[in-house]
Amino acid sequence: MNAALAMSSRSRRGLRDMTNREPTATTNLDKTSETEPLPWKRARDLLDDGALAEAASFLGTVRPDGRPHSARVGAAWYDGNVYFQTGHQTRKARNLEVNPACTLSTSLSGIDLVFEGVAERITDGPTLGAVAAAWREGGWPAEMSRDGIVAPYNAPGTGPPPWQVYRVAAHAVFGVATAEPYGATRWQFVDGA
Repeated sequence: MNAALAMSSRSRRGLRDMTNREPTATTNLDKTSETEPLPWKRARDLLDDGALAEAASFLGTVRPDGRPHSARVGAAWYDGNVYFQTGHQTRKARNLEVNPACTLSTSLSGIDLVFEGVAERITDGPTLGAVAAAWREGGWPAEMSRDGIVAPYNAPGTGPPPWQVYRVAAHAVFGVATAEPYGATRWQFVDGA
């Protein structure tokens, strides 16, 4: 299974769509050179072109006792939003139930990205149906089931279906260019984030 499939979903029920949003602030984090801040368009264009489908992605959450937790996830970019899925008994799902703060990190061709925000569980039928359809288009035979998704297979540690689908509502995205033009930038999408 290629769990990191590019997918998309319409913003519903007040979910913010990063496709049409521009950063409210851009900060150059490269203090050692004369580089300009990286344009958000550089990262967004790669994501829109499906680069996340081939990338390794890691979800960072916080355990109830405050210790960090990180796990590889199949991430997906759909209509300007990052999605992932997991079983309800996984450590990451239990962490998110207590504290939705999270990061999703990925390494794309020429740029590493970290999405920082909160995980929002997706349970409405139209969005789940669109997300499941996008996974099927990418080769993973996911189907909507109740308030989650099911498929004939998933990562071994995910547990039994149905699996929960989450969207990362990012208030900031950090980018570090690994190819020219180099640089490091923080794009903020919410004032004060």
